[in-house]
Amino acid sequence: MSPILSITGVSHHYGAKQALNDVSFDVEKGSFALLLGPNGAGKSTLYTLLTQLLPLQAGRIAIAGHDISAAPRAALAGLGIVFQAQTLDLDLSVEQNLRYFARLRGMSGKDASRRIDAQLERLSLNDRRGDRVRALNGGHRRRLEIARALLHQPQVLLLDEPTVGLDIPTRQRIVDDVHDLASDGQATVLWATHLIDEARAGDRIVLLHQGAVRTQGEARALLDEHDCDDLATLFNQLTERKPQAPLKGLTRQDAGGTA
Repeated sequence: MSPILSITGVSHHYGAKQALNDVSFDVEKGSFALLLGPNGAGKSTLYTLLTQLLPLQAGRIAIAGHDISAAPRAALAGLGIVFQAQTLDLDLSVEQNLRYFARLRGMSGKDASRRIDAQLERLSLNDRRGDRVRALNGGHRRRLEIARALLHQPQVLLLDEPTVGLDIPTRQRIVDDVHDLASDGQATVLWATHLIDEARAGDRIVLLHQGAVRTQGEARALLDEHDCDDLATLFNQLTERKPQAPLKGLTRQDAGGTA
């Protein structure tokens, strides 16, 4: 079976500066993939290419079998996107934000209502549907953006640093919610982050540093492959960073690997 998202030999330059260097990885249907890397690794540049906010300079990107350069409309139709910067209308209600997006996507009123009800229920926002977005906290706003991105039932959900600025309990709730979306078959997920504690044992990890893929594979297998006791150690080694906070993220014991 072909991967739902395929990135092959992608490179990108900003003038003389190389932001991405021959990046290649696949994401299988129904999986949760973590694009992990420090700030400046090239994660956001890759997302701008995936969404065609920048033209592809070198390499190939295919979404659900559609080449993004040859058939951009078909490729982008399969994407749901949550950018790092929030893009909600603060003066509209939760439901109005969703209905506006549904109209842009050409959904009928009845179909839009059904999908809106389902996503508000799934993401625990039903009791806030009439509230203006301005009155919501950061976690609720993020969940609303995820609900909006899922309305048109995308095959791939892209999230770019979606938990930045949120407190730890709220971050963990959103990470859990999106993992559930993947495990329930609601979407294939590519989640970009620099926060190692957002990884789970079964996630596919693509570790990006200085525009290049340093390693990739299932989280538990990578710890054994690189002989690391925890994901923080692996991250620090491959990004040449000095160990910092006590947060270790995923460990071999958590992942069920070699003790």
